Amino acid sequence: MNIGLTGGIASGKSSVSKLLVSLGAILIDADQIAREVMLPGHPVLAAVAKQFGQVVLLEDGSLNRKKLGELVFNHPDQLQALNQITHPAIRQEMRDRKHKFEVQFPGRLIVSDIPLLYESGLEDGYEQIMLVYVPRKIQLERLMKRDGLDKDQAIRRLEAQMDIEEKKQKADIIIDNSGDFEDTKKQILAFWRDAGLS
Repeated sequence: MNIGLTGGIASGKSSVSKLLVSLGAILIDADQIAREVMLPGHPVLAAVAKQFGQVVLLEDGSLNRKKLGELVFNHPDQLQALNQITHPAIRQEMRDRKHKFEVQFPGRLIVSDIPLLYESGLEDGYEQIMLVYVPRKIQLERLMKRDGLDKDQAIRRLEAQMDIEEKKQKADIIIDNSGDFEDTKKQILAFWRDAGLS
């Protein structure tokens, strides 16, 4: 069985993915793969350097994230150019890993953690979508606390994503993470049991 795992910013998705892994799920993390394709020697990093120039590389050949951020932040055309290089490679790597794990570990739950799953239109690649949900008010509070943002900054970040209530309408499985850890854990255990994974 494979599922796509998503949520809103500061919804607690990483806590849920850790719980699923602790029960025996295999995790494919989109953010981790995004970091891997930017490592020295990877063809994606080479393509990014070709597009933006050697200024995006540090002396040791690794990515100068700060410099790349300066080049694409507030420049939608540059950000689009970066995404056109990175996104297809990340998606292909995720598909490859999912296929490999399905063959290697039939019967195991494979969880693909994709923060912008709906925004990227990737839901069709998974049997079910699990959403880690918290109401917007709690999301806002947690984001301000976690990242040290004021209310306006936090709202801007929330508004850069699809509204959590819209995601809730689309998801197959909803894990309400607005309570405490034990409450979330109970929901994950119930999902695990109901899916016949135990």
